Amino acid sequence: MRILIRFGLLIALLVVFFIMHGDSFAARGWLLQSLCNDPRLYCLVVARGETWYTLFPNPQRRELVQRINRMNTGIWPGMRIAAPRNLDATNWMEYTPFSPYRAPSGRKMIVYSPALNAWAAYGPAGNIIRWGPASSGQNWCPDLGRPCHTPSGTFKIYDKRGPGCTSTKFPKPYGGAPMPYCMFFKGGFAMHGSRGVPGYNASHGCVRLFGDDAQWLNREFADIGTQVIILPYPSSHYIQKASDDDEDDDDDLIGSNDDFGVTDQVADNQLKIKLFDEEITANEEEKNQVELEKIEDAITHHA
Repeated sequence: MRILIRFGLLIALLVVFFIMHGDSFAARGWLLQSLCNDPRLYCLVVARGETWYTLFPNPQRRELVQRINRMNTGIWPGMRIAAPRNLDATNWMEYTPFSPYRAPSGRKMIVYSPALNAWAAYGPAGNIIRWGPASSGQNWCPDLGRPCHTPSGTFKIYDKRGPGCTSTKFPKPYGGAPMPYCMFFKGGFAMHGSRGVPGYNASHGCVRLFGDDAQWLNREFADIGTQVIILPYPSSHYIQKASDDDEDDDDDLIGSNDDFGVTDQVADNQLKIKLFDEEITANEEEKNQVELEKIEDAITHHA
């Protein structure tokens, strides 16, 4: 009888686990399938005892493969990963999932896609300068009891700090989680370095980056006021948006994605960026019109 009770409890726990985190595994599977379908890549199964270091002893090659797989966390036996057919071609910029050019805006811009688990830095002329893996807010945070999606929209970096940046909230209850080279763009939401970029959305709301990417963005690219565009999440089982809690920042856990072709997702990203640009332009024109009416009204009353 005790065995049956324990077995029932185990099944119940597994059901709850997959209800909460099943989308994360689906998201990883979607990304991996997309990578395996890329003719430049092939997929391999990790054997017992193999690690990133034993599979790819060369640091440049190892970094390339980790970037392609959008992860800097450990690998395990039976896991599938994608690798270039030509490992001598270590230029990871060739594997960007983003368009290499966009309409020039005259300003620097950072774009993050939750569907692609990747970010891109565009220069004022519209050329992509650098891209990298990332992981944003997961669908559901068990410790908070609610969705943790990173808010989508157009923001600006309003504060950035150095390698000693830490979370004031996570892990609960006292905080202290490392957030090196953090760049805040909305309340407590920030982009920052992390050793926990697992190839799917896994945070409490921040956008986790590889450490060297966070350092580059913080010191070489982003300024106070640099535009940050967070693209919307693909439709999923969870339609509730993340709370606008300004104290939300990063630590650990899981996320989601739907079946989207990489080519279609890149095109979709460009469309979303264009729509954001048009919205910003419309808002600026509306503000200018309001100011103009105020000036005309003041002149009329003065006359």
